[in-house]
Amino acid sequence: MEKPKILVIYDRLIDRETLEQILTKEGYKVTFVDSGIQALGELDKREFDLVLADLMQHTDGIQVLERTKNMYPDVEVIIITGCATVSSAVEAMQKGAYHYLAKPYNIDEFRMIVKKALEKRKLGEEISEQRRLVESRGNAFPLLGKSHKMMELKKTIEQIAPTDCNVVILGETGTGKELVAKLIHQLSPRAEKRFLAINCGAFSEELLSNELFGHEKEAFTGARGVKKGLLESAHGGTILLDEIGDMPFSMQVKLLRVIEERKLIRVGGTEEIPVDIRVLAATNKDLKREVGEGRFRQDLYYRLNVVSLFLPPLVERKEDIPLLANHFLRKFCDLQGKNIEKISDEVIQILTHYEFPGNVRELENIIERAVAIAQGPVIEVFHLPLDLQQHPHLIRRHRTREFLTLEENEREYIEWVLKQTKGNKTRAAKILGIDRVSLWRKLKRYKFYR
Repeated sequence: MEKPKILVIYDRLIDRETLEQILTKEGYKVTFVDSGIQALGELDKREFDLVLADLMQHTDGIQVLERTKNMYPDVEVIIITGCATVSSAVEAMQKGAYHYLAKPYNIDEFRMIVKKALEKRKLGEEISEQRRLVESRGNAFPLLGKSHKMMELKKTIEQIAPTDCNVVILGETGTGKELVAKLIHQLSPRAEKRFLAINCGAFSEELLSNELFGHEKEAFTGARGVKKGLLESAHGGTILLDEIGDMPFSMQVKLLRVIEERKLIRVGGTEEIPVDIRVLAATNKDLKREVGEGRFRQDLYYRLNVVSLFLPPLVERKEDIPLLANHFLRKFCDLQGKNIEKISDEVIQILTHYEFPGNVRELENIIERAVAIAQGPVIEVFHLPLDLQQHPHLIRRHRTREFLTLEENEREYIEWVLKQTKGNKTRAAKILGIDRVSLWRKLKRYKFYR
């Protein structure tokens, strides 16, 4: 991977040497200049991932900040100064600085700030790339994620989509199996034709047969006309058989015949109708085990399972959570007409430590809820469901490996909730699930009432 590129504006040689030693040791590619004019020249030539600007007498860091943000809005700028004032700090932050660092500063803190700024820059690039892909493919929704497992999955999808092979998509509920099926269709030569999906576990055998194969006029009571089934309607396109593991055994025989002969017979009919479809199947079950236990036909399994794709649960690709969360933030802000700027770092930390039994769908619901109830420009901890609001507290306890009494644990949690609500006792009581009088008694009991 290409090293992050950092532009440093510093006019004191000794400070530049120190910074160079710190930054190069971290693996960054650093360009040094000693004036604002030289910095602007470098910015005219190429884009950097981060700019470090010193507010010295001969270096107008604010001008560099403004120019950088005008040219490259996603590039972060850190202002460093030895003569810090409140007014200069406010001005820098108002003009878009990522951080305002006063000298002398802690080296470890400096490293962390630089790392976080570069992470934010990378996340912004990934979000922009995903937005570009969405726009270029119209309604096509690309898979979000830069984790190794998702990159491998995307690579496989790109390889198999242009072919016409059948595919089984495996994964837990909420991982996005239908999304993958749609993406395969949209990247295939069948993209201009129909994509249809049916949940095989949502219908009785009779209804499923009618939905898939259609029926002839008067095939049964109430059949007043001919109805095309989904298989016939998807001619030339793609059909997704979701929850294929729940398909009745006798229906599996009929489906196998369609796949093998490329023909079907409507319910109540005798005429064979040619169908040209690509079949994708999805399930959260272990189909191989289902075959072994006699609940799924082996011949159908091998017909469908030309290629199998596995969607990892969200807990196995936690590095994708910030990207997904920010995508859903934009999505629901647009839908709800809100202008929420970001998700707080603490919320992101909570989300990346959560197990997500409901996978991506659960994360989407959490962000939708947070956007709905948030009033300010930032998604905060108290916008999360109650169980997640308690999560960082539990994480901290597990990490310390301490055994606390029930009273100690309650005291610490109440103190944490008050901190998150900025001392708002009404909101804290609501989060804790008690009334305000009960909270007041507990505060008095634990001797930190204020």
